[in-house]
Amino acid sequence: MGDDGCTRRAALKGVAGILALAATAAILALEQPSAQTQRAASPARELRPVTSFAGITNQRARSMALFEEMSKVLRHPRCMNCHPAGDHPTQTDAMRPHQPLVVRGTDGHGAPGLPCATCHHAANFDPAGIPGHADWRLAPASMAWQGRSAAQICAQIKDRARNGNRDLAELIRHLSEDSLVGWAWSPGLGRTPAPGTQAQFGDLAKAWVETGAQCPRA
Repeated sequence: MGDDGCTRRAALKGVAGILALAATAAILALEQPSAQTQRAASPARELRPVTSFAGITNQRARSMALFEEMSKVLRHPRCMNCHPAGDHPTQTDAMRPHQPLVVRGTDGHGAPGLPCATCHHAANFDPAGIPGHADWRLAPASMAWQGRSAAQICAQIKDRARNGNRDLAELIRHLSEDSLVGWAWSPGLGRTPAPGTQAQFGDLAKAWVETGAQCPRA
């Protein structure tokens, strides 16, 4: 009986190990989009410098053009995945439903029994394909961007009732200095970074505000 018990325990451990490997492989497969998906999505890789907009002499038009350039970041999967339309994040460049299924929770950090920090730690963990940051969380529901146009997102991020009560100066600092925003440019193995750099993005945001923070036409 003792030998049979040991054999059963060894078999169970072997099955558990196989299941763990399968789960890790599934996560990696989800995080790395196929070549076909990458070709279809074709996210922008670069940002135009602020100086390239100097030829737009109409200030209102220049401001709108600056925000359109900013929207290459705001509407990129690295940002959109954590600004979902509902209470569930998405993942990968294809913005698939998050696996495992998780929910926003009351503060964006997940449900009490399964907070984001269960899997997402202070830094990316490339061996398992799991992204990380010390404050990993979903954006507030008021900042949902998925399914919205650049014009709608623009109105949203200027609205203090929906942007975390930030004025435009605070918004510039948030976009150009916040390290969770900055994760989008260092997202870990298998993920396409947001275009340009956070510094370039911050420069665009500053120039957009200085030209009147105009929103693109709907």
